[in-house]
Amino acid sequence: MTIQITSFITTAGLAPALEAEPAAAAADQLSQLTGLAVYPASIAAANGSLYFLGRRGGLKFLGVVTHEAATPFEGHNSEIAIEGQAFHLTLGPTTAANAAALRNRLPFLVARPWGLKKSAGCGDRLGLATPGHIRAVRHSTMAPILAQQSIRENARTGRTPQGVMDDAMWGVFQEGWRDGFGADADHLKTTQDIDICAAAGYTFYTVDPGEYVDDRANTAPVETLRAMVADLPWVILDSDPADLLARLAEKTIDLGDLTVTLSQADALRAAAKYGRAVAHTVAMYRHLAQVMGDRPFELEMSVDETETITSLAEHLYIVNELKRLDVQWVSLAPRYVGTFEKGVDYIGNLSAFEASFAQHAAVARTFGPYKLSLHSGSDKFSVYPIAARLAGEWVHLKTAGTSYLEALRAVAQIDPGLFRAIVAFARERYDTDRASYHVSAELAQMPAAAGLSDERLVELLDDFHSREVLHVTFGSVLTRVDFYEPFMAALRQNEEIYYQVLETHFDRHFAPFN
Repeated sequence: MTIQITSFITTAGLAPALEAEPAAAAADQLSQLTGLAVYPASIAAANGSLYFLGRRGGLKFLGVVTHEAATPFEGHNSEIAIEGQAFHLTLGPTTAANAAALRNRLPFLVARPWGLKKSAGCGDRLGLATPGHIRAVRHSTMAPILAQQSIRENARTGRTPQGVMDDAMWGVFQEGWRDGFGADADHLKTTQDIDICAAAGYTFYTVDPGEYVDDRANTAPVETLRAMVADLPWVILDSDPADLLARLAEKTIDLGDLTVTLSQADALRAAAKYGRAVAHTVAMYRHLAQVMGDRPFELEMSVDETETITSLAEHLYIVNELKRLDVQWVSLAPRYVGTFEKGVDYIGNLSAFEASFAQHAAVARTFGPYKLSLHSGSDKFSVYPIAARLAGEWVHLKTAGTSYLEALRAVAQIDPGLFRAIVAFARERYDTDRASYHVSAELAQMPAAAGLSDERLVELLDDFHSREVLHVTFGSVLTRVDFYEPFMAALRQNEEIYYQVLETHFDRHFAPFN
């Protein structure tokens, strides 16, 4: 099937996306004109210009075809003829400047908030995974958040919030995804973190006040709790201990199928444990609101990376205080019962998790609604059906390192020698790199790669101990040039293998929520 490219270019406004056959025909014509392998799904036209993404070797280039004499795009300019008409052609690199210029021309490349829509965060530590994520999203009912990386992860990989945003945007462009995507500024701890991410266009802000959670309150006697509460930052909390008890203690709270009465000890314990975390969240939210101005944004509060479980009373305290202090939030990540370790399934009693999660869901329905967020949510396959059934639409799944593990799965198929070298290095680094993660893998229990044929190496990606060892050593691997360069080259030159393993893996993540 052929297409008149000249007619497509001159469409007023944003032209509808091409169907598969005409897109393939247009890509073939553009490939012949440019010498690039053009991605058919990327072809878009708006207000007299045509845009596409193409590949030559391991590099990708933006193409712009227009009658305009001058454009804001960087690159090599030439004159071409299409169907007898003269056009200007710019072929440019996928730079931050070209990403910004393209966002100004194609509105579907701008991140947006999702509100209460069921959503999934797809962290990408390499900047290559977005097309694979989108292919899985197409089979699901999840709203995607495609730019997501914590400040900690950026530091370990040498990336920036702007770079993460741009990499996700190029993936959206390549796949022709026009149904919207979010961008999560993940695990923010300071107002400086907010400023950097706001400048990069993020829409979803995960505030992590974990260092302000006082786990001593979990077992402290009541008189100690009173002293801890008296010492809270009441100026920010705009209250005092007596007012706190008058609001919460001995009050019956109706949660639908459940009623709860907090004792004085419950209220004191919750405030002693989470009062400073609430105050920090309030300060971060107020700064965020000021920085964002009229731009839409949404907030998530995360206390999942703490030692002690968030009780029902503590959840009630947190949301009562946030509402009283005029904080608007869309999602909350408590510290759940059991253990959510990186890259492996849930560890704990599923019946206990279900009973506790049902209580958290009742609070979220009553005081929101807002979404319950599953952090370290990768590969928690036994938990997904429970969360989907009890939270319904009001759930957010957050994944990150599992996409790196799937990159390793791809590399094991493409370059077994490189994969073996990475495994050996990861074993050396594990005891050091595990320090900032909650993981329980043991090197002695990790299968030896030497005992596996090249065809069986991928079995390491299905082993509990191997997955955690490989997961937490990502920063050390990616900052070694002798690993990073061949690793990225293997994935770029064999991108369809990576996209396929991602699509299969994330289909399994999303299916229980459909």
